[in-house]
Amino acid sequence: MNGPAPSFAGGWETLSVPLTPWVADVLRSLGFEQMTPVQASTIPLFMKHKDVVVEAVTGSGKTLAFVLPILEKIISRGPLRKNDIGALVISPTRELATQIHAVFELFLNNQPDFQDRSETIQDPLSSESPSVPPHYPLPLLLVSGTESTPLEDVKRFLSSGADIVVGTPGRIEEFLLKGGRNSVNVKELEVLVLDEADRLLDLGFSASLTRILSHLPKQRRTGLFSATMTDGLSELVRVGLRNPVRIIVRVEAKRKVIASAGMKRKAGDGDEGENGDIYQTSERRTPASLELAYISCAASEKMLQLIRLLRQESFVAGSSRFIVYFATCAAVDYFYRVLSQLPVLQSFSLHSLHGHLPPHKRTLTLQKFTTHPSTAESPSVLLCTDVAARGLDLPDVDIVVQFDPPTDPKAFSHRAGRTARAGKRGKAYVLLCEGRETEYVDLLAVRKVRLREHGFIGDDGDGSARLGGPSAERIKPDPNVCTLMREMQNVVAKDRGLHEKGTKAFVSFVRAYSKHEASYIFRVKDLDLIGVATSFGLLRLPKMPEMKDRDSQKSAWVDFDIDWSTFGYSDKVREKQRQTAVGLPAKSKIDQQLARRAKQQQNAAWSDKTAARETRDLRKEKRGRKREWLKKNRVEPGDGARPGVAAESRGAGSDWDDGENDWKELRQEERRERTAKKRSVQPPIAEFEGVLS
Repeated sequence: MNGPAPSFAGGWETLSVPLTPWVADVLRSLGFEQMTPVQASTIPLFMKHKDVVVEAVTGSGKTLAFVLPILEKIISRGPLRKNDIGALVISPTRELATQIHAVFELFLNNQPDFQDRSETIQDPLSSESPSVPPHYPLPLLLVSGTESTPLEDVKRFLSSGADIVVGTPGRIEEFLLKGGRNSVNVKELEVLVLDEADRLLDLGFSASLTRILSHLPKQRRTGLFSATMTDGLSELVRVGLRNPVRIIVRVEAKRKVIASAGMKRKAGDGDEGENGDIYQTSERRTPASLELAYISCAASEKMLQLIRLLRQESFVAGSSRFIVYFATCAAVDYFYRVLSQLPVLQSFSLHSLHGHLPPHKRTLTLQKFTTHPSTAESPSVLLCTDVAARGLDLPDVDIVVQFDPPTDPKAFSHRAGRTARAGKRGKAYVLLCEGRETEYVDLLAVRKVRLREHGFIGDDGDGSARLGGPSAERIKPDPNVCTLMREMQNVVAKDRGLHEKGTKAFVSFVRAYSKHEASYIFRVKDLDLIGVATSFGLLRLPKMPEMKDRDSQKSAWVDFDIDWSTFGYSDKVREKQRQTAVGLPAKSKIDQQLARRAKQQQNAAWSDKTAARETRDLRKEKRGRKREWLKKNRVEPGDGARPGVAAESRGAGSDWDDGENDWKELRQEERRERTAKKRSVQPPIAEFEGVLS
């Protein structure tokens, strides 16, 4: 279907339960003139005291679908006492909770002010006091990672009051059941909202939610909002909601299948258009205004394709705001540092967001990305993991690129849904390696997410990207792969710390790849690891189990020419430690063997745990035999012998000999292990083993 499907369902004035005038004014000032289907379906039911379970695609306007009913319930009831709560909103992440809190603030900051009394004029002949509109306090935000403690949250709540509380499950549980159990009154609570409910369960908050639900009054209205429904959610609905109304908003795409000229329509062909054309409709799990595509290329060409795609969409198509998803935090950190220094991306403003960043840095990164004055000449790019894949409403995102397909296929539509929100148009791309990985397209089609093929993006020699069709012939691999790899290696060669980050990113990517849920498609043994290392711009191949039995591939790899003995860190403290380690005497052969064995065990493949398990079982068995022998050969004090001494008459025979031998063998093994540990403890040398090699 060429154009977007209808994204609106009438104006706000068509609601069966009208909105408060100042709330409607704020909506219009924000540019929301029309309702989306999910809003038109949910708001009337929620405002008429119905529990609702809402399933709708990302970007469909679910946030306003519960924000407006909450505001209307608070307004119709009037301000509460300072220790009362009227509404509670629980979200899975602090970023999403902060965003929901900001939406509530947009409305409450624009409510009629106490000092604005131009419309409140008292009749001098009337003895009645003028009607003064009540003032509702701002909502309370409860998320982890803030400077305030749970106890300070309670003090802040009791001091200023808050009819609405928004937060993450852990912090809300602390607030209601621990620090504020005797201070916060939930008896007046009318509305509970669980936003991104499937994600709440995926992150392991089921126990916290159960405790919170049991603490809240049963006479309440509950709304459960999610992009997908799971078995776990069905159980949560059974426990936490009372006779809910299910609202499922689907998106359908039309496809013309029969032309009107010379063709006869058959029953079941589909709907007939104005010109007699026949259309078939198909359900989809993404917004109709979202264009989905994939690019297939060699593993070594993925980074080259990403850069060309960014430049093409910005300089040619005029896009100004991008999100690029990677599989791991280490990959985001590494590529952010490398790509920021490439001349080809100097006009781009890059931002890094992942789960290993401190909470305040994550918040700051989101603020910088959303407030950056992005233009086609100076685009803004957010490199991130799935921490920014769900719920977040990042304004005016034009393009989403999934450099690594998500390990959970369900996350694909959530990632892509960061663009084409609220009826706007957007594009989402995924980069796939040629071969088996392209079967991922069929997997997504089964999940009602359909992708078209986007041609390989070539280069005409002057740096401008051009689009080749799906069947366009080209040289494989692209000749510019080596040029880009050399540029990335030159950046990495400036700092040994960046080289280590690259190695860590490569290893973490391979391990994440091995744990993909669609393991029949994403198989490490079929992955071109040398091509991946090329795309990462590594200086040399890391030693890891997955690299074994790949001699034919490794023969095509050439390490970057660098003097490893002088290759230093840009960080002065780490460089001083390295130089100190280089000056230490060489280790003995025994120490080297012990250190090498420890390193091999540390770098062993995750699935290779047989040796360690057998050792543990053997030790456990020996300890059991020791206890049995001691118990069997111990005499009582009244038998004429010293307590704890084995009687010779009981110790005679082969059983006694075997038990004593096992005991001695166990003691000897323990002594050998202690000796080996003492010899292997040399932290400075172990840390900088790569420098000495």
